[in-house]
Amino acid sequence: MERPVPPPVPVLDPALPPDVARSLRDGPEALRAVRAGVRPPPPGPSPAIVLTVSLFLLLGLIFTGPWGMFAMGAALVCVGGAQALAADPRPRAARRRLRVAARHADRFVLPSDLDAEGRELMAKAQAAVGEVLGSGINRDRLLDDLDNAVTLPAELWNLGLRLAELGRARAEHERIVPKDLPSDIAEIFEPYDQALGLARRALAARVAALEAYAREVRRADAVYRAYRQLGVLRERTGEYQRLVAENTVDPPSAVPIGRLGEQAEDVERVFRRSIDEARKAGGHLLSLTA
Repeated sequence: MERPVPPPVPVLDPALPPDVARSLRDGPEALRAVRAGVRPPPPGPSPAIVLTVSLFLLLGLIFTGPWGMFAMGAALVCVGGAQALAADPRPRAARRRLRVAARHADRFVLPSDLDAEGRELMAKAQAAVGEVLGSGINRDRLLDDLDNAVTLPAELWNLGLRLAELGRARAEHERIVPKDLPSDIAEIFEPYDQALGLARRALAARVAALEAYAREVRRADAVYRAYRQLGVLRERTGEYQRLVAENTVDPPSAVPIGRLGEQAEDVERVFRRSIDEARKAGGHLLSLTA
């Protein structure tokens, strides 16, 4: 049975500074707003407020003199500070995230930047990468020579850029090429159709390689869990043999528990073989992305 794949999420450039990446991840609504063409307000007070305060202080200077203007300015500062302290910080944080997203609009790819097929491929790729990075053998650095924490996010980013570019090219192609071409003219457009098809198949092959890598990691991870559990039982072999000796008339050598050491070696061999297969799948993935 095929595993359900969650919908795709925004892809960030892994070269982003950590604080910028955190701001973009925490504000998906800001990313969508930037893509929709929303421009963030400039930092600081609005020009209208600055003009109003300036006129107010100018009138204070005219009618009350310098000291009166100074007192009015101090009162404005106190009132403004109190309002800033009492105001809800969430709108200010949302504006800040919007400015960050606008400054780095070319450093993220949204699902809405992709066409339907692109979103499907990206969802599969993200699910595969999540499975690899979340596996026990990856956490315990048994696949460390592949440097998954660096190569896989970079692969998702490159894949997102290329899927977005392909989606734009296909949309433009559909706008340019007439729907009902005469048969004797249609063959003129075939090289362009073939170019788009080749690009699509190449990206699909990269996603398939990611999924194959995830399957091998999943298999190796299951054997790794069994190997670790069997290791715990192997340490308690004596206790099991004592229980058998005290509660049965059969000699301990007749009980299958005595083969626990051999079974552990069998599992270890399967585990090592699974790790090798996972590494080979990762090596094939790297050859595609090189």
